Amino acid sequence: MDLKQKAKELPTNSGVYIMNNLAGEIIYVGKARNLKNRVKSYFQDSKNQTEKVRKLMQNVIDFRYIITNNEIEALLLENTLIKKYTPKYNILLKDDKQYPFIKIDLNDMYPKLQVVRKIKNDNARYFGPYMQGISINEIMELVSDIIPLRSCNLNFQKIPKNHRPCLNYHINKCLAPCINNISKEEYDGLVKEVIAFLRGDDQKFKKKLIEKMEYFAKNEQFEIAMLYRDKLKIFEKIERKQVTYLKQDYNLDIFSISSNKVYACVSYLVVRAGKLVGEKDIPLKAEMLSNNEILEDFITQFYEEKPIVADEVVVNIELENKDILSQYLRNKAGRIINIIVPQKGVKKQLIDMAETNSTDYLVNQKLKLENEFGRTIGAVEELQTLLNLKVLPKKIEAFDISNISGTDKVSSMVVFVNGKSANSLYRRFKIKTVEGANDFMCMKETLHRRLEKSLDSDDESFGTLPDLILIDGGKGQLKYAKEAMNELNLDVPMISIAERNEEIYLNENDSPLILPKSSLSLQLLQRVRDEAHRFAITYHRQLRLNRQTKSELKNIEGIGEKKIEILYKHFKSLKKIKNATKEELSNCKGINKTDIDNIYNYFNKI
Repeated sequence: MDLKQKAKELPTNSGVYIMNNLAGEIIYVGKARNLKNRVKSYFQDSKNQTEKVRKLMQNVIDFRYIITNNEIEALLLENTLIKKYTPKYNILLKDDKQYPFIKIDLNDMYPKLQVVRKIKNDNARYFGPYMQGISINEIMELVSDIIPLRSCNLNFQKIPKNHRPCLNYHINKCLAPCINNISKEEYDGLVKEVIAFLRGDDQKFKKKLIEKMEYFAKNEQFEIAMLYRDKLKIFEKIERKQVTYLKQDYNLDIFSISSNKVYACVSYLVVRAGKLVGEKDIPLKAEMLSNNEILEDFITQFYEEKPIVADEVVVNIELENKDILSQYLRNKAGRIINIIVPQKGVKKQLIDMAETNSTDYLVNQKLKLENEFGRTIGAVEELQTLLNLKVLPKKIEAFDISNISGTDKVSSMVVFVNGKSANSLYRRFKIKTVEGANDFMCMKETLHRRLEKSLDSDDESFGTLPDLILIDGGKGQLKYAKEAMNELNLDVPMISIAERNEEIYLNENDSPLILPKSSLSLQLLQRVRDEAHRFAITYHRQLRLNRQTKSELKNIEGIGEKKIEILYKHFKSLKKIKNATKEELSNCKGINKTDIDNIYNYFNKI
């Protein structure tokens, strides 16, 4: 059916539309209040389309759609599909870093400060996020110097009768509520002071630091006075600036989008308790999207895993789906979150600051962004052309073997996604069925086990097949790896790279492909291959060290496999076991007095 006619027959419901290229890849996912009207707009006269849409539609061969109950569901489904398929013409926010917060749980009998990266709906008080340039550890240390709240995990409902206060009490880092050294009412008063500081009342803390510094200087305790002078310097470094005309308890998240024809940058400013506490510039590859689409998708993905602390979200452009996005934020936060484009006042000054940041970032980072893109996505696209692959090799898996004379045989699997290493997807194997030093059969076993897992595994790494498999080695390794794949009736593009001349074999019977050293795609394959080699070697060394450790420990009377595991888990290395005193050995649970004497005497030749 003609796609233009197909678009005319779409329903008018809200939903998500999914566009495919000739290879069947999903290259774009969009949401719509009205599927029919939205998708029809892509097939209008090209003269009325933007350059971005024209370029997208040159690659679209087919599309499908999913109807949703409402626009919020369409927004969430679009976000889910973008994360799952990483379409070429959508943005995918890679900034998954969870910034730290300070938590004070007022439900505790004696609350303490905790550093957390996720906010729970538990009625505790949370302060943050603390971003680059502001050290949360320095803030925690400042608080403990001025107001020494407890930091232990002691259960105050079950304090033993013979309990003694810990070291923090003796070094004036805790007031020891565990021995009733301070009343509950007095302690709660201190907690309120800490909360006031974290909400932005900096000056009382600064005053106390100055008082302590002057007290110790007056009493000629100059070393301690100098410590407080240094803490004042830290305080001044992290002291946050009051945003004029904002209420002290007001929280804002500020997003500004700037873009050129290829790249975009979102500048994110954080205002907490009426003070500007952090900022970050986040670059994006967004060649085909409008600023409106980029910012809407960015905000949705940004808040998916992060808590919503702000009272308002401030943006620099009017969003087409602002009401849908506002409802999404309201559902997530459990309260009304307004999205505004300020026209005057302090909020306008803040969004102008963010816009300046995002624009400057694009200008100053243009060359760096282009180089990074060339090394990653650009190299992946080049690789697709050179290898004549039907599907863009977004996910590349590489395999290598490591052993010495056939002992401690291991193999590695490393994964690169969009040209970058995905460490969480790495896996390693102990070779089980191969006798002696036979790298070919080791490779076959590895590929068979890995590919077999794709048939019934829920593992995030094994569950989906890669777009390209890279084998470290020449024709032989490639031949045996392909045998494993054929036995399982699977078909994944597979190549090998021989290290001596960097020859790339597409087939074990054909001549190799030789790429110039300047080729970005060759450099990508080299990085992937070298990472597989490093990962395999590291695992092999670890196993060899463990075996050698166990071998020597077995010479000690009374020490078997179980006690070796206990010793190694406690001390981490053979060297530490060798150098351990009898007192240190006695701290290892599961090792009796006779064992201690035997171990100590063996290594000290007594």
